Amino acid sequence: MNIEKLFALLTLKKVTNLGDSSIKKLIREVGSAEAVLSEKTDNLLKIDGIGKYRVKNIHKLEYQKLAEQELKFIEKNHINYLMYDEQEYPEKLKHCIDGPVVLFSRGRIDLHNKKIVSVVGTRKVTSYGVRFCEELIEALAPINPVIVSGFAYGVDITAQCAAMKHNLQTVSCLAHGLNQIYPKAHQKYSKDIECNGGFFTDFYSTDTFDRKNFLSRNRIIAGLSEATIVIESAEKGGSLATANMANSYNRDVFAVPGKTYDPLSKGCNMLIKTQQAHMLTSAADLIYMLNWEIDKKQKPVVQKKLFVELDEQEKKIYDFLENQGKELLDSIALQCKIPTFKTASILLNMELKGVVKPLPGKLFEVI
Repeated sequence: MNIEKLFALLTLKKVTNLGDSSIKKLIREVGSAEAVLSEKTDNLLKIDGIGKYRVKNIHKLEYQKLAEQELKFIEKNHINYLMYDEQEYPEKLKHCIDGPVVLFSRGRIDLHNKKIVSVVGTRKVTSYGVRFCEELIEALAPINPVIVSGFAYGVDITAQCAAMKHNLQTVSCLAHGLNQIYPKAHQKYSKDIECNGGFFTDFYSTDTFDRKNFLSRNRIIAGLSEATIVIESAEKGGSLATANMANSYNRDVFAVPGKTYDPLSKGCNMLIKTQQAHMLTSAADLIYMLNWEIDKKQKPVVQKKLFVELDEQEKKIYDFLENQGKELLDSIALQCKIPTFKTASILLNMELKGVVKPLPGKLFEVI
């Protein structure tokens, strides 16, 4: 445990106008965080891209006092922390220029050799959004991914609860220090999340809670994962900001399409329309685009595709299979009073639409 290094990083992170990317640059040029604090201002000013605006406050004692206060909080509350150049620091976050120089955590987070996806969306999630989110995570469960989100109302907490329901690890990224929980209504999920993952933040216990913190928090959500999924979003909002950050990190972004006149689908539709996101209609889309390998011993990943329009005969067959379960092609044709050759063609179209699947022995069932 390098307390001197941690103290230096905590101090630098508190300096007004000095962000994580600038701190990293200073350390590269000077040699260490401790050396930056002891280096003369004139020498720091010689570093390209830093300037007086960022350097002038580095040696103020008030920042060291805040760092000392945070160290006491960390020790008293047994807070875990990771410094950006440590081996245990999240691998994908290491490649983000503005990744936190210090990341605080609580719980049992293990991201080593894991498939990690972030799920974000509106706080005013609809029943459609809830359904898609829950079915997506259920379908992904055999792959055992880590589900990252922001612990907010709506899509965030829906995704994290679905993850815990299927014994998946979930990570909540907070827009405040680990001395509080926001929203307070989600306090009831805290212990379960710590047992099934945990919390990440780069905010101090002394930081004042502010809505502008959400934007800073979102870079961690986008940076931790290999893909960000947006499930329902208005034309503007934090979810779109997270998607933009993920794109800036060269990560994949997926968006769930919605009706053109639905206000909470406009953001997702815009991301797809402008090619800022892949269209996501099922878990299979995600697996294919990310080139994830599936263990053949695992249960196949299947998710019903939404927004599928069925014609009258397709609807008739779908309703029959939903009531009867697995059925032979000939039996389907007979009971639905549709010629066998035409039934076969209809079933093929329905398979392509993702609503039925063929089984050995000319059996079919709905997904």
